[in-house]
Amino acid sequence: MQTTDFSPTVVADAAERTRLDLLRRNAICQDFFQAEAPRLAQACEEMSRRFLAGGRLLAFGLGAAATDAQHVSVEFVHPVIVGKRALPALDLGPDFAAHLPVLLSPDDMVMGFAGSYPDPAVAAALELARDRGALTFGLSCDAAEYAFAPPDDDPFIAQEVFEILYHLLWETVHVYFEHREQGHDVGAAAFLYPFLGRDKQGLAGAVEQVQESMLQKAGEVNRIRAAVAETESEAIARIAVATVDRVALGGKIITFGNGGSATDANDLAIDCVAPPAGMTPLPAISLSAEPANITAIANDIGSEAIFTRQLIAHAAPHDVAIGVSTSGSSPNILAALVEARKRGLLAVGLAGYDGGKVVSERLADHAVVVHSDYIPRLQEVQASVYHVLRHRIDELRAGNTAHA
Repeated sequence: MQTTDFSPTVVADAAERTRLDLLRRNAICQDFFQAEAPRLAQACEEMSRRFLAGGRLLAFGLGAAATDAQHVSVEFVHPVIVGKRALPALDLGPDFAAHLPVLLSPDDMVMGFAGSYPDPAVAAALELARDRGALTFGLSCDAAEYAFAPPDDDPFIAQEVFEILYHLLWETVHVYFEHREQGHDVGAAAFLYPFLGRDKQGLAGAVEQVQESMLQKAGEVNRIRAAVAETESEAIARIAVATVDRVALGGKIITFGNGGSATDANDLAIDCVAPPAGMTPLPAISLSAEPANITAIANDIGSEAIFTRQLIAHAAPHDVAIGVSTSGSSPNILAALVEARKRGLLAVGLAGYDGGKVVSERLADHAVVVHSDYIPRLQEVQASVYHVLRHRIDELRAGNTAHA
């Protein structure tokens, strides 16, 4: 199926707005971490003590913020650094208010996500956890020892900054954990914070150096995002106008991804169906949000079919399939994109590294590539990409400019 040829003016305008939106995030990110790096370094040091004492990280949130809790869980349990141990973390799900009092132990760490608005349920859960001795983090919630206000009025930007925050916590906890346990031999984590593997030094000195390393990492996010703004804005704009065309014909967005990318797929679907105030809802589903289907298909057929099998059931000719992958070469993502094109869907790939097989084998109608080989950084920029894409789609639908 061929989509409509859109006015070059519409695409050019959407591309420029995309470029500016991506670049606007950099100053916000820099200012936030410049202010918060000292507290984050101290928090990580305390987290390392609690993990060694048997504590767990319990995360929760509602709506789009629930996907951050999912992301936290997978990052700590399934670390991307080869050889790093799994650290106990749980997403408590939407019934967190009932689950937390039963599961909570004094050595635990509790992270509540409230999006960019006050959430009484999240605040109450954090207050309970703090009263019971847990170390608490409130992201857009002040009822915690480590409370962080939204860094911007745009809830998408706030969520992106908070994703960088919990990625930095994850990276640094691994370093402190091994720093305490092994003396000063940080093993395979040395490339993250090489200074911790030098001469014997106290943790106080390490905290100061970790702060600087955190700022360097935030700067790396900005560098990658700026590169994406220059090279990928037109591709994002073309995806937006093509999606508007499809939705106008009755189509929906179907998202999918693995691991941390699964939480991104879930987030994008929620951002479509239940967007921030002022935006128009958009029909979307996430195939990554179906654990019963995923486990049944993986068990009975194999993991490569977990998205394809669902896509066969849900796909309609005017739909848009968006596969999120850090490598660009995950077999189940590739298979789903192939199936999507076979069925006449618009196939979109969001990839890292050099685009992987999504690009080299031209398996998508449109691809946006975040050129990075370090998963946390490229995931952080991918979040900016699909959030800006969501804004472009909303603007184009509201202005009815897709066929201008």
